[in-house]
Amino acid sequence: MKHTKLYIETLGCPKNFNDSEGIGGIWEEAGGQIVSDPQEAEVVLVNTCGFINDAKVESIDAIFDMTRLPNKPKLIVSGCLSQRYGPQLAEEIPEIDFIMGVNDYEKLPFIFDSEQKLYESDAPACFNEFSSRKLPDTHYSATLRIAEGCSNCCAYCVIPQIRGPYRSRPMENILEEAEDLAKAGVRELILIAQDLTGYGQDLYGELRLSELLRKLCRIGGDDPDQGFRWIRLMYCYEDKITDALIKVMASEKRICKYIDIPLQHVSDHVLQEMNRHSTSASIRSTIQRLRRAIPDIHIRTTFITGFPGETEEDFEELADFAEEARFERLGVFAYSQEEGTPAGDREDQIDEELKKARADSIMRLQLDISREHNEEKVRRILDVLVEGIDEEDGDYITYIGRSEYDAPEIDGSVIFRVPAEDGKLEPGDFASVLIEDAFDYDLAGTAVREKD
Repeated sequence: MKHTKLYIETLGCPKNFNDSEGIGGIWEEAGGQIVSDPQEAEVVLVNTCGFINDAKVESIDAIFDMTRLPNKPKLIVSGCLSQRYGPQLAEEIPEIDFIMGVNDYEKLPFIFDSEQKLYESDAPACFNEFSSRKLPDTHYSATLRIAEGCSNCCAYCVIPQIRGPYRSRPMENILEEAEDLAKAGVRELILIAQDLTGYGQDLYGELRLSELLRKLCRIGGDDPDQGFRWIRLMYCYEDKITDALIKVMASEKRICKYIDIPLQHVSDHVLQEMNRHSTSASIRSTIQRLRRAIPDIHIRTTFITGFPGETEEDFEELADFAEEARFERLGVFAYSQEEGTPAGDREDQIDEELKKARADSIMRLQLDISREHNEEKVRRILDVLVEGIDEEDGDYITYIGRSEYDAPEIDGSVIFRVPAEDGKLEPGDFASVLIEDAFDYDLAGTAVREKD
């Protein structure tokens, strides 16, 4: 496979994109080449998502798109969909040359020496590490996976079946990779796992996310141009948000005043049926603790509407809670019935249109809340991470970027102008931006100095 050109198409969550970077590193270590155009590739790998029905449809569509390429590359399918439905994919899409699950990536360089098409494996008991990663050309922002798998076993979720039980990664290995990312120029470090807040319990016998964060904040010392400017927390479970974690978030300047907490619901009846470990009271208490300790905290959460057995009263309680809590960032998903899960096997499924109508109702409510939060930022000066040029109109260059309150891909943007005579900013630079206008999800303003 020396010099063989590989194109990687990635679908799904940041954890899949992290896997794809690891795949790229494995391929290059074996002498192959990564290309950005599938029509230049000799091999195409589709790294799929199989979490909910919409994601499965999107992944299958992507596979079929690759079978129609005029250059007819070899086709590899990997990821959550193939881990879950490998034999079915092999039978129903014969154009696929090789099928791999989420734990077989180290086999990638050797599959061409075998006539075996389907590689199946159970989730491993250890953490599956990549020796190197192929970062994007603009790698000012990068993910760092601190754990794999999940042991929460929510009634609607297939992740434990796909990814296996929760496995924390040794802290020294995390810090070593973080050091490498900092040296490579990463300014925003995004910590990912199915449950960040569970870090360390299985490996060390206690929760150790707060300790890990302290050490990550020390990388690069006190020099703002070394180490990470922002450290962002994604996928934190409410029942494991400790006082120690809140204290670290409040005291460390490099940790974004942002946290993603997938609450899913607030009705005790639904939470119990979902096999969640939170209660309505604990959720409200945690939100109060966060807002009291970190007044500028921006909380992102997700809700699921239409879970089997959700009553009109349960839904009204959820909608009332959305208005009460006034989350800065909120996504709502209609429940997806997944085979092989306790919820998927229930007979009290809710009508699809009703599930979606409930989701749409809360999102309409959230639209006003989001705009009001954004309007509160007008006349503030925010640090903005530059992501690219939006347009050039002679006297000014308009850039697009993000504040610390916005995660990539899922949250809003900041559009801002800089006088052309000040010179160009590059992706990964930081600018101080005076916010002058607010929209439903985005902000607009003008840079008040050339760059930070």
